[in-house]
Parts: sequence; structure tokens; C-alpha cells
Amino acid sequence: MKKLSPEEMNRPSAAEALTQQRLPVALILDNVRSGLNVGSAFRTADAFGLAHIYLCGISAQPPHREILKTALGATETVPWSYEASTEALVRRLQAEGTAVWAVEQAEGSAPLHQMEAPAQPLALVFGNEVSGVSDEVMALVQGAVEIPQVGAKHSLNISVCLGIVAWKVFELFRLRHASLS
Repeated sequence: MKKLSPEEMNRPSAAEALTQQRLPVALILDNVRSGLNVGSAFRTADAFGLAHIYLCGISAQPPHREILKTALGATETVPWSYEASTEALVRRLQAEGTAVWAVEQAEGSAPLHQMEAPAQPLALVFGNEVSGVSDEVMALVQGAVEIPQVGAKHSLNISVCLGIVAWKVFELFRLRHASLS
């Protein structure tokens, strides 16, 4: 067995990546304090062709040193914007027809393996490393999904959680968008 070279993988350039079709899925980072976690979100969003990253509240923004360390150039290939208020962003996206779901352990949250892709675009809210998605945002979202866990700890690092959830939405949405497979 031989590893594939970047040329053999036929990856787009950074400029091409910004113009390629993307899944109608955005990430909302609700006061994510670690630049390393934000950078991982960029790299994961790039890997799965997600549409946009919204950095909210205290979330670090490129060109932050820690973001660049883990993003490895993905800040140049994933559209992003900063929003001071996560709540205002959620309201705006919902008014535009986007379904907004939290990734959170909450009353009525669906296990990730039972998640079904909505017909409209989707934005997934990931919360602060300590306090999770804020109560104010939880009051606004249309639903929540969670990753079932059986260990003694009740959470995963946001970058790990984001990777698992991004794979699931990639798997669900790419069935509708065959050109992304």
C-alpha cells in the first residue's frame, strides 16, 4: 500500500476551493474561547465542504496565531464572518430560512445517529468549552443533536465533537449534492 500524494488526491487550490459548491451547512461558534479549537473548526469545515463559519462573541478571529496553527491554511478556503451577538445571528439566519440547531446535551435533543437532514440550509451551533451553548441561544434554536456517550465524562472537546458532527452532516447532505462526493 502506498500513500497518495497531494497531486494524486486532486485537491483544489485555495482560490478554487472558495468557488466550489459547498454543502448548505454552516457552523456557528458561540463564544469558543480557544483559538486552537477555532482553527480546528476551519480545517474540519474545509475537509467536508461546509458553507460558512460564523465566529461569535469572544471567539477568536483570523489571523490569530492559535487559529493559524491548527487551521493550516483553511482560513483562506472557508468563508467566515464575525458576529458580536450569537442571538442576533440565529434570529437573522432563521428569518432567511435556515434551520438552526444546537449541538448540545439538552431536553429533547436527538442522538446524532438519528439525525435527518432538513430540507432547508442548516446552521449548527457549537458552544463554549466550559458552559456549552448559551441559554439565550438554546431558547432560540429549532432543535438539538447530541453525540451519545457512555463514559464518566459528559462531554468531548469541541474540536472532536465538531469533527464527528461534521462527518454526519457531510454523509447526510452529500446524498442530495452528489457533485460533492
